[in-house]
Amino acid sequence: MASSSSSGLTFKLHPLVIVNISDHYTRIKSQSLPPSTTPHAPSASNVADAESSSPPQQSPRVFGCVIGVQRGRTVEIFNSFELLFDPLTHSLDRAFLEKKQELYKKVFPNFYILGWYSTGSDAQESDMLIHRALMDINESPVFVLLNPSINPAQKDLPVTIFESELHVIDGIPQLIFVRSGYTIETVEAERISIDHVAHLKPSDGGSAATQLAAHLTGIHSAIKMLNSRIRGLHHYLLAMQKGDVPVENSLLRQVSSLLRRLPAIESEKFQDDFLMEYNDTLLISYLAMFTNCSSTMNELVDKFNTAYDRQSRRGGRSAFI
Repeated sequence: MASSSSSGLTFKLHPLVIVNISDHYTRIKSQSLPPSTTPHAPSASNVADAESSSPPQQSPRVFGCVIGVQRGRTVEIFNSFELLFDPLTHSLDRAFLEKKQELYKKVFPNFYILGWYSTGSDAQESDMLIHRALMDINESPVFVLLNPSINPAQKDLPVTIFESELHVIDGIPQLIFVRSGYTIETVEAERISIDHVAHLKPSDGGSAATQLAAHLTGIHSAIKMLNSRIRGLHHYLLAMQKGDVPVENSLLRQVSSLLRRLPAIESEKFQDDFLMEYNDTLLISYLAMFTNCSSTMNELVDKFNTAYDRQSRRGGRSAFI
């Protein structure tokens, strides 16, 4: 499916593209994970049975476009943006692509769509359909593939850049993916940002991942404890309603008082208060924007007045002479 490229192009890949693809894949994978429905911690046997009975979940693939510039034989990939993909037809949302292209063209007028990106261990047969669909935008698009699987023994970046070449196979001309070499190119702002993130550590000396894991574990334990207590109270009230346990009016009053403390999120008063606060926040934002615009306009008017006064003085002096 893939071989070495012979086009002679030099590819320069910026770290922002790798960060964007990694972030895109992480968000899609976290959103696709099924939520846990078991209220209590499962036993080891239940976990083993579940893992043996349920098929392994396939990692999702993400798709997007890479943009940059091409100067002669050098292709420099600066940035990327996400795209919508239809898994049934193996095609991209063309209207969404054209809209994103128009928006990026306004911000980065010198950047062009160089190709597209995806995730996976290797290029697939269906990827050629997407590759051909983008040839009307770029006659020789670039395919950037990020392998999200972790390989501790691998020292190189899990990023592969493919080009397409026309080869004759069994007497039939076919487009195939060929691997191309690349180098990582960084500008000063990217270098500073990456260095800052690489050396960022919490004050207690532990890693950022450890601190995040401890924080999420604490939140999970608190929610789990709250869920178990609510379930215990619910079962007790059901048993009291059925007559299995004697009725305690003091306990019922405490439960009623607890329920009254809960905020009525769906009430009409809450909607009115929320809209009022929201409109006030928007009004403050608009006032701040108008104030900033007025200040800028006043500075501009002062500059014009100063320039006009100087010009008038020079004109009057020359007329006097």
